[in-house]
Amino acid sequence: MEHMDGLTVRDCERCPDLCASRSRIVNGSGPADASLLFVGEAPGAQEDERGVPFVGRSGDVLWSALRERGVLREDVRITNCARCRPPNNRDPTREELANCRGYLEAEIDRVDPDLVVTLGKVPSEHLLERDVAVTKEAGRVVEHRIAGTPRRVLVCVHPAATLYDRSQEATFAGALDEALALSGLSDAEGGGSGGGGQSRLGEF
Repeated sequence: MEHMDGLTVRDCERCPDLCASRSRIVNGSGPADASLLFVGEAPGAQEDERGVPFVGRSGDVLWSALRERGVLREDVRITNCARCRPPNNRDPTREELANCRGYLEAEIDRVDPDLVVTLGKVPSEHLLERDVAVTKEAGRVVEHRIAGTPRRVLVCVHPAATLYDRSQEATFAGALDEALALSGLSDAEGGGSGGGGQSRLGEF
């Protein structure tokens, strides 16, 4: 794509509403060869302001949970289905998701992660291309072709869900533990770029 190197979208005007509401395009962050790739929905106000995904309250929940497990933000990659903030933080439309799909597929292809983790309903349904009951399917791994390549995808509840519904905390934690185990980040040898992984007794 003319506006992208596989990871960074520099210029895009496909979605009029998003162009009007964004202050910048928010690209993914983290290693270009990460074994674990998180996919969220779209940037919020703080992400739009700072140009980095998951720096608001949801990000605080996610990064804190990873730190507790010996994994740093720098050890994983995170991106969104839509790279521009929707007006009033609404969900991106089907058309907007479709407009951004090629960028997401190119990023997944370039990073080539061992595991893709979808955070919440919108990215889960967008990437798996079907209805997803996120709470019921959280922690489950499915193989799905993304841009023609088979990928392992793990469904996870959105970190923000734990802020509004404490009963989601165990579901979120379980899915995260499974993701780290499957991507090798919970092993002492596979602790990501900083070697920060910690083995945990009773993991298996």
